[in-house]
Amino acid sequence: MENDSKINVEVAYAEPERQYLLELTVPAGSDVQHVLNESGFIERHRLDLSINRVGIFGRFVALDHLVSAGDRVEVYRPLTADPKEIRRELAAQGKTMGRGKTSS
Repeated sequence: MENDSKINVEVAYAEPERQYLLELTVPAGSDVQHVLNESGFIERHRLDLSINRVGIFGRFVALDHLVSAGDRVEVYRPLTADPKEIRRELAAQGKTMGRGKTSS
């Protein structure tokens, strides 16, 4: 880690019924793995990082990716349903996923 300077980051994780957001201060030069370890989210939410992917502001990153001040490290849950299959089922019912066509 670089010198003694610190940066502020956030960690976000969502379960189906609840969202978690934690602000924390870590040493400059920290990577995503260090931030997650410091947050306590891995143990608290029993996360398996071989299954749960991680990202920063919606873009997938590796665990050794260095974080910057203000980054939001996000832990993503595996999909429980195939979005394509959901769209097919909704289409069969005459529904959409919420971003339907607008009429003019």
